[in-house]
Formats: sequence, C-alpha cells, structure tokens
Amino acid sequence: MHKIEHIGIAVKNLENSNQLFARLFGESHYKVEKVDSEGVNTSFFQVGPNKIELLEASSPDSPIRKFIEKRGEGIHHIAFDVEDIHAEIARLKEEEFIVLNETPKRGADNKLVCFVHPKTTNGVLIELCQEIK
Repeated sequence: MHKIEHIGIAVKNLENSNQLFARLFGESHYKVEKVDSEGVNTSFFQVGPNKIELLEASSPDSPIRKFIEKRGEGIHHIAFDVEDIHAEIARLKEEEFIVLNETPKRGADNKLVCFVHPKTTNGVLIELCQEIK
C-alpha cells in the first residue's frame, strides 16, 4: 500500500453535503459520479494532497443506505492506493483478512476497487484502489 487514496464519508443527501463541505474546505467538489455496482452517487473534494469522497445511496438496497440506518452519517471507509490490486488481494488473503470481493470491480474515479471486511480490521472498512490504465 502506497498512501491513503481517499477517505469515504456516508451522507444522506449529496447536494446538501456538497454545499456543507464546500463551505468547510473553501472550494467546491471537482467531480460527481454514479457507481451503479455499489449503489452510490459520489462526489470528490481535493483538500491539499488528500481526497474526500462523499457517498449517497442511489437505491434502497445500497450498502450506504444500510450503513447510515445502522450507524448514521460519517466516515464509511479509508481507501489505500495499491500498485497491483490482484497481488495485494492475494497477500491479504494469505494474512487471513476477509476480502469482500476477490475480483476487483470498477469503482469511482477511474479505479479498480476491492474491500476488506471491517471485522478483520478493527471495525474499519478498508478499500484498495488501483488506477485503471
């Protein structure tokens, strides 16, 4: 893992949250994207060298909707940039982490993504991200 790629924050209303975070950061989001495979609408903010991803449920069975119902709005995941997502998945499985999707899928912001179950990472959902080239 190279660096934190972004921090994901679950929100009930993306439009309202975009306005709130624009006021907080002093600038608007740079991208909005729908990710059907995850049932989310996303927006991204660049804050210095860091990215923040806001996630809003786009369907009733979205994992984000379920997360918000259970825990409320807030930090949903921490994403890490990896060079070879397939090798990293194999390494984590060998280390006995539970990988939620062993085959990476297309995520937001031109990335292949995979998630590591929070029950094997002290309650934190970890996302692996590899730039699609």
